[in-house]
Amino acid sequence: MNLESPKVTTTKSQQELYNFLTEVENYKQLMPDSIEKFEITKPNTFLFGLKGMPQIELAIKETVEPELVVLGSTSDKFNFSLNIVIEPNGDHSDAQLLFDGKFNAMVAMMAKGPLKKFITTLSENISKL
Repeated sequence: MNLESPKVTTTKSQQELYNFLTEVENYKQLMPDSIEKFEITKPNTFLFGLKGMPQIELAIKETVEPELVVLGSTSDKFNFSLNIVIEPNGDHSDAQLLFDGKFNAMVAMMAKGPLKKFITTLSENISKL
């Protein structure tokens, strides 16, 4: 299942946004208001829980400075990656989230709506930085 957020513009430069997104503690600022838990579990890894959803642990799996940060699930049961693509835009930058999940058809059908809302919220919160 592939989903993408709208492309958003932030006042941070491409390098500033990249630096922000490679620090796991900063993801707490990007989470939806329905967040119930946020915990750094290892270097480059964090766990979060949203109201009504199972807890998910994400790790920074790959980076390409200053244009890409790849987050990936640490669970085999919920296997997905979230690529954050950062493009320069003058003194600012544009960001877009690309979700790639490997789910069976039933899980994909149930998760698509909440996941789309989640990545849209993350991108909207990036735009406010």
